Amino acid sequence: MDNAPEGVDPNVPNVARMYDYFLDGKDNFAADRAAAEQILQTFPHTKEGARANRAFLRRAVRHLVDQGVRQIVDLGAGLPTQGNTHEIAPEARVVYVDYDSVVCVHGRALLARRENVDFLQADVREPEALLDKLGTMLDFEQPVAFLMLAILHFIPDDDAYDVVTKLREASAPGSHLVISHAVDSTPDTTPQALEIYRRATAALNLRTREEVLRFFDGYELAEPGLTYPNGWRPEDPDAPGNGITFGYVGVGRKP
Repeated sequence: MDNAPEGVDPNVPNVARMYDYFLDGKDNFAADRAAAEQILQTFPHTKEGARANRAFLRRAVRHLVDQGVRQIVDLGAGLPTQGNTHEIAPEARVVYVDYDSVVCVHGRALLARRENVDFLQADVREPEALLDKLGTMLDFEQPVAFLMLAILHFIPDDDAYDVVTKLREASAPGSHLVISHAVDSTPDTTPQALEIYRRATAALNLRTREEVLRFFDGYELAEPGLTYPNGWRPEDPDAPGNGITFGYVGVGRKP
């Protein structure tokens, strides 16, 4: 990507564009690539982890459709890439949400003239305002699934749990929560990664397995529970990346 949209500083690493780089995307600036390469020096399997996260998204969304969910909100959706939520669930009403202007510009361009799909610029850290906007786009009397993949670890503790609680309280029985979350699996090198993200657009907040599990309070966890990305209903148990262990994933249903 050569030119930055108005109001975007290309010299400040952006977590969405760094993630795009990990997925071998082209929508990133030199500062994003430099910060991402620093992360790769500390965590060389980050690209495999990003791909495992996307593969989990695909399996989880198919599960939601099988459960009859026809409204999906992809929070912190990031830059459009292959295997987007609306492509996996064409029968569902899908709303992508991100606060980053570059993400929203690209998302709207990609999704122009698509029926049943919207891209909303909003901040998940402001759940009341987010829910007000979503209320004009969705029927909250019917089940809705909230996808929160690789986003909660960019929100501090009190705010993160408050956000998830408000989303759960606003949703009908049969609604779902889908989470992927980084954990501190290599504490001897993690401080280096934390410092890189502090200089980017969002700091990293790693949590333990028990702390991640707490997000599912009020939900019933689908089998196999909270697990590593490739351990959640794998299509190929022998696929590359099955050793990725620096994040947990899970799918919960509101009874």
